[in-house]
Amino acid sequence: MFTENANAIFNRVIEDYHRYDDVDREPVNPFATGSLDHLLYMKNWVDTVQWHLEDIIRDPQIDPVKALEIKRRIDRSNQVRTDMVEYIDSWLLDKYRAVTPLPTARLNTETPAWAIDRLSILALKIYHMRCETERTDVDEAHRAACRKKLDVLLSQQVDLSRAIEELIEDIEAGRKYMKTYKQMKMYNDPSLNPVLYAAKK
Repeated sequence: MFTENANAIFNRVIEDYHRYDDVDREPVNPFATGSLDHLLYMKNWVDTVQWHLEDIIRDPQIDPVKALEIKRRIDRSNQVRTDMVEYIDSWLLDKYRAVTPLPTARLNTETPAWAIDRLSILALKIYHMRCETERTDVDEAHRAACRKKLDVLLSQQVDLSRAIEELIEDIEAGRKYMKTYKQMKMYNDPSLNPVLYAAKK
């Protein structure tokens, strides 16, 4: 199953990252360049690093200059994340290019890759919530509350995985069709962000 493979890759990435827990470490992608598995690995690596950058920037003692540096790094990471989603959608579009949609085919509210994006983030939530259930420096009430949250996240993972499988099956059968839009992110674009283009005047 597509999502079984994707979830296994996401878990592998998260384990690989936490061997070092270093936001500056370069990934060692074990999959062939250009393959879907390679894209899925890189997608989750970007998400995992950004997860930890978001943690770091919330340190109440962080130096303001360092915080600004990390905020800009997160902005760049968001752009890479969006690019990775579009690469995955492009891969899927190419795979299903020969499928002729049925006259009754419908457009989904999101592309498969944006659903996969949510699945990638969900894998991170599950990993870190499970860590909370295993902490020894908190009381049992904290661990119990986190176990309940973990159960919800695991249920969500099952449901989202099933929904993605059904979407892909519908695309393969022509019952739904893919349509992608380049994300029009404006805050990083010096020609679209009013603060940036005003600074040039």
